[in-house]
Amino acid sequence: MAPAAATSSPSAPAPARPALLGGIAGLDAAVSLRLHALFLPVPRLLLKALEVAGDGRIWLPVPISLLLLSASPANASGAVSPLLVGLVAGLVIDLALVGLVKVVVRRPRPAYNAKDMYVAVAADHWSFPSGHSSRAFLVAAFLAAAGFQPREALFLWAAATSASRVLLGRHYVLDVVAGAFLGVFEAWLSNLFLRFMCAQSTILVC
Repeated sequence: MAPAAATSSPSAPAPARPALLGGIAGLDAAVSLRLHALFLPVPRLLLKALEVAGDGRIWLPVPISLLLLSASPANASGAVSPLLVGLVAGLVIDLALVGLVKVVVRRPRPAYNAKDMYVAVAADHWSFPSGHSSRAFLVAAFLAAAGFQPREALFLWAAATSASRVLLGRHYVLDVVAGAFLGVFEAWLSNLFLRFMCAQSTILVC
């Protein structure tokens, strides 16, 4: 008697989520490359200026230094600026959240990214989300909530800084979109923290 043919159970269908994410990432990469190529005539010096304007090497040390200065004995009033407290808190939150998401997602930067990018920490090698975008929208949203005018100028700067990341080839479109939403969320967290500190502290003039 001939041996019975072995029957194999049908293989389980591949999960749709990775394929869907892969398709979205592919579309994002194609759109980002198209935008990068389309805006190559934009002066690189202008885009680099926007890059510097949103750089964490400026936005983190300067507010921290001003905060320490206002809290020093040299400050005769002894009052600490709540604006600086909230801004520094937001920037620290941003540094932690962006770094965490980058090392978890580990999305490589675009292959056409020029080699003139400063990398401060290992997480900067990864693309998602854009730290410049999150930082710019954090600052814009926080200052707008604090009453700075014109608000439109704040968000125009944040949007231009975010767009420059795609045009420079540093990031994909979804990187900067995610960064923008993250920055607005961080501004909300900063305001929550500031309200809590104002209710608890006697040295903040809120």
